[in-house]
Amino acid sequence: MILLDTNVLIYASTAHSPFLEWSRRTIAAGVSADGAAVNAVSLAEICAGDAEPETVADRLRSWGATLLDIPAAAAEPCAKAYKQYRARRRAESGLDAPALPLPDFFIGAHAQVMGWHLATVDEGRFRTYFPSVTLLAPRSGGWG
Repeated sequence: MILLDTNVLIYASTAHSPFLEWSRRTIAAGVSADGAAVNAVSLAEICAGDAEPETVADRLRSWGATLLDIPAAAAEPCAKAYKQYRARRRAESGLDAPALPLPDFFIGAHAQVMGWHLATVDEGRFRTYFPSVTLLAPRSGGWG
């Protein structure tokens, strides 16, 4: 199973995006293999930016993506990774991060606890805080 980061979904549906073809090929490869999934966090992010949020879930399903809740088991690795991020940010820049975890941490933890690949264009945070997750990205030669 490939968990799709929000940016992959955005790029796959934006005609002039720099990763349009890579995103579409990655989604298709996942669907034709073990599956491609979108979790509730990515679904919410897409809905928040869409002109017709009530149609987003059906559009993603029409691509062959499975829509999933985030398992409770992802809460602990999400919190641990986010605490590391906040401490690193404070140490490196003196700036605080928001007290609540950013969406990427829920997405990374979900992929980690399920043992799934994660398709993303933004590798940095996932590589740093979820090093056991296999990333599929255009720069790393990942699927697509």
